[in-house]
Amino acid sequence: MIRAPLTDAIVEVFDTLPSQLQDAARYLLDNPEDVALLSMREQARRAGLQPWTMVRLAKRLGFDGYEPLRSLYANAMRQGELGFAGKAGAQLARQSEVGDRALAGEMVRSLSEQIAHLGEPERLDTLAAAAERLHAARRIFCLGLRSSHPVVAHFSYVMSFLGEKAVMLDGASGTGTDAIRLATGEDVLFVVSVAPYTRLTVDLARRAAAGGVPVIALTDSVVSPLVGLAALSVLAPTESPSFFHAMAPAFVVGEILAALIAGKGGDKALAAIRRTEDQLSQLDIHILPPRGRRKS
Repeated sequence: MIRAPLTDAIVEVFDTLPSQLQDAARYLLDNPEDVALLSMREQARRAGLQPWTMVRLAKRLGFDGYEPLRSLYANAMRQGELGFAGKAGAQLARQSEVGDRALAGEMVRSLSEQIAHLGEPERLDTLAAAAERLHAARRIFCLGLRSSHPVVAHFSYVMSFLGEKAVMLDGASGTGTDAIRLATGEDVLFVVSVAPYTRLTVDLARRAAAGGVPVIALTDSVVSPLVGLAALSVLAPTESPSFFHAMAPAFVVGEILAALIAGKGGDKALAAIRRTEDQLSQLDIHILPPRGRRKS
């Protein structure tokens, strides 16, 4: 993924910015095409901020106002330097304007574009590197709470076909995350969280990293609090025409990582999968589709 203008400058000062300026900075990082194409007021509206907040951020970054900053992004786009997908549409109010069917179509197109961008060369390199780190670990402790929980739950479930390598950390009864105390430097914490970041997730990741446990993060932005804690970070977009952030791209990343890890296990992984299938069959867990009919 080609980096947008000011990425390094924004990341460098991000932690020193007030919360509203951080929100504006995150918008610039995540939506460079919008910065290039839309008016300052429309950008502020989409970011849920006041226009003067965008102006304050521009001045904090050394510009006289917001227009010179926007021109920098516009020039970069004209020169073909940006490769980011734009936002698919407006927020929740868009539904009343265009109708249910049109909004559904926008969401499908948005998700399709986001998932397609996971196939960009740099992102594929990151996925391969993350899979290698996870495969090499003795155990993978899996942590994702709230909307991120389905991502790690499915990853952990797929990994269970390979044996006991994955250890699921959840919040059940307040003790579900206790197993992280067993992690060592030979293990890895695979952690998933997107904005707004769950405090417990970040706190546990911070403690794990401080204790020498490598962290592999699946998150949404270079300024995510997990990035500074992680040995390696995989970024997945979350923008959506819906009022709620999209988790489908992160879910896809989890499926890809599980598949890559399984494939790296060779004959040992194949034997474990066969053994799991036999056990599930003996327990009569699944109802299989009739032969000759495609599974829906």
